[in-house]
Amino acid sequence: MHRFRSMLYRQLAPEGWNQPGLSPSNLCISLLIIVAAFIAIIETEITVQSLYPPAFIWLEYLFVIIFSAEYLARLYAAGEDPRYAGISGRVRYLFSLWAIIDLIAILPFFLGFLTTSNVFMLRLLRIARLLRLARLGRFSRAWSALAEALSARVYELLLSVGLAALLLLFSSACLYAVEASNQPEAFGSVPRALWWSIATLTTVGYGDVTPITSWGKLFAGITAVAGIGIIAMPTGILAAAFSDAFQKNHSTTNKSDMTSTD
Repeated sequence: MHRFRSMLYRQLAPEGWNQPGLSPSNLCISLLIIVAAFIAIIETEITVQSLYPPAFIWLEYLFVIIFSAEYLARLYAAGEDPRYAGISGRVRYLFSLWAIIDLIAILPFFLGFLTTSNVFMLRLLRIARLLRLARLGRFSRAWSALAEALSARVYELLLSVGLAALLLLFSSACLYAVEASNQPEAFGSVPRALWWSIATLTTVGYGDVTPITSWGKLFAGITAVAGIGIIAMPTGILAAAFSDAFQKNHSTTNKSDMTSTD
């Protein structure tokens, strides 16, 4: 049993596989995740679903059975990791990030039996199956590099988010002050004007709401110009952080390869 658990750990845990790339089991699981997400997408098209509805039902049963068996196998194999040894370790594993994501991948299927009469909830649970794609993150080092990049630039990102929030609030208040009497439906309150501010600040510019007064156009121009810098700020911060994280990851990989060669 110990050898069997060790074999499962090498096949299912990315850190347990000591060869380049993914293990055969994880490669198959990754392909199944992509196929399951693709089927969940095309199932929302009624013309495709109507061709043979039972096929989608049986495919979902198949995916849930496979992913449930994989979830239990990962729970069993986690005992090879000293952090998750024993009953208390297994409980700790159940509340780890990737175990929770694995559970979320199969949970919508079982929750669907509780909301068979609620069309909206059924539609929502159907779309929730796309969260299975998040499981691919455990198989890639890029996700760890992403987490490192975000944690290294938390202060700068929070500062840029704070500046964006202040600009949104300021522009909404200004447009409310100068446009409310002329367009009460669009600018009759600060929350109403906030929609225009978001569309303008993000440079989306839907055009469904526009200022018509001279002062309103002036504040709109200031908001639009300021929005370019505000949006560019977190983009530049993240780009620099990603570059540093990937370079660090690349150098670490090269050092480990040289060490193993020696």
